[in-house]
Amino acid sequence: MANEDSAALAAVGPRLRALRHQRGTTLTQLAELTGISVSTLSRLESGSRRPTLELLLPLARAYQVALDELVEAAATGDPRVRPKPIVIHGITFLPLTRRPGGLQAFKQIIPPDPSAGERTPQTHEGYEWLYVLSGRLRLLLGEHDLTLTPGEVAEFDTRIPHLVRNPGPGTAEALSIFGPQGERLHVRARPAAPDKQR
Repeated sequence: MANEDSAALAAVGPRLRALRHQRGTTLTQLAELTGISVSTLSRLESGSRRPTLELLLPLARAYQVALDELVEAAATGDPRVRPKPIVIHGITFLPLTRRPGGLQAFKQIIPPDPSAGERTPQTHEGYEWLYVLSGRLRLLLGEHDLTLTPGEVAEFDTRIPHLVRNPGPGTAEALSIFGPQGERLHVRARPAAPDKQR
């Protein structure tokens, strides 16, 4: 039981970091929102500070999640992921992975956004891979202004100013994989069997 408790507490830091990155929030912004110092937040995320109820309650409120979601141990047995939607700037993110930290996969449902022109491209640590399932997406990336259609993929360093929006007319859906520390997606393909290469 003690090992399970330790494992659950050890998972809190990566889970907090993943939540912050998903929401595009800086440590400074989170500190202003929660009243917890930047250094304490940083130590919590890195695992060098043990999470306490006094620290987790304001974080759960800031992220608008239940407290048990911050300390929940990974489910065992059933491999299905039951995503809980997260809505940011009108875009619905459905988490497709449940392991905190590392590469994170999401399905995004993006309504037409005529007001996105008022938002400015953002930067943050990480690396993103984006695959359009349906609709159209406009990707502003540095000096590039790209329109992506179903089946197209974009891969980029999120330290480059970027903004993804749906120019319409209908809803767009996309899959994205995000690596928080510049982690990139590596595709490995097995060579075909000798008799299939002919």
